[in-house]
Amino acid sequence: MSKIQLPTWLGKESIAPWIFLAPSAVGFILFYIIPFGMGIVYSFTDATIGGSFVGFDNYSALLTSRSFHKAAMNTSLFTSISVPLLILFSLVLAILLNRQLTIRSWLQTSFVLPLVVPVASIIMIWQIFVDWNGALNAWLHSHNWARIDWMQSDGSIGVLVILYIWKNVGYDMILFLAGLQAIPVSYYESARMDGASRLRQFVHITLVYLTPTMIFVVLISIINSFKVFRETYLLAGDYPYDRIYMLQHYMNNMFFSLDIQKLTAGATLMVGCILILVFVLLAVERRFQSFME
Repeated sequence: MSKIQLPTWLGKESIAPWIFLAPSAVGFILFYIIPFGMGIVYSFTDATIGGSFVGFDNYSALLTSRSFHKAAMNTSLFTSISVPLLILFSLVLAILLNRQLTIRSWLQTSFVLPLVVPVASIIMIWQIFVDWNGALNAWLHSHNWARIDWMQSDGSIGVLVILYIWKNVGYDMILFLAGLQAIPVSYYESARMDGASRLRQFVHITLVYLTPTMIFVVLISIINSFKVFRETYLLAGDYPYDRIYMLQHYMNNMFFSLDIQKLTAGATLMVGCILILVFVLLAVERRFQSFME
């Protein structure tokens, strides 16, 4: 009798990874997938308990809300400014640190250090600079310039952009540095032998072979830009200045007012936009890989 052939993912060598992944998978499904699925269901009802189906009424109310429009516009503005600047700075730093520098390890540690510092400590450091009586206003006052309430002015979004870049530039720099070190040195040697300038080497070798890493870094940076709510909340409170009123503020306030339907509808729309962006970036990466092959 012939033995029954099991699928490859059920073989002895494949079962061990599933056993180790099971606890994390159960936790992810229990605390992320199921609650998010319930949230999508709630966004189509008029109450969380015993509610009736109302279709897209919650979404239409959300899209006509001035507060939601303001939060969505501010979030889009912040992401469109902070992410390109973060990509630029982290790429430049990675290129510089890809050389043989005596203080290379020290610089890497200093740039990555903000990632491991607690958010509360980060806010305390930044309040020393941007507070009404902080170091920046003290410097302005010493030059006979007027003090600025940075978190209650249009410059507040600039403070958040700088804070976001300062906190995340080390992580993106490490990713770019790994991508740069994966490019074979022989490519640059061949280009130099052919007389290619540094600019042509950067455009036709570095950027080309760094594209998969670039797409991943852009995706991670966009996702991290939606996490700036913690810093904004600790710096400016529940209802900050209009320029830094983000989507997370809107949903946080809907939660406190127990408007769960608008909260879940807003969360669903935000996740939907992120997923669309993810699919677009992955499609670009697949097209690039097929082009390189």
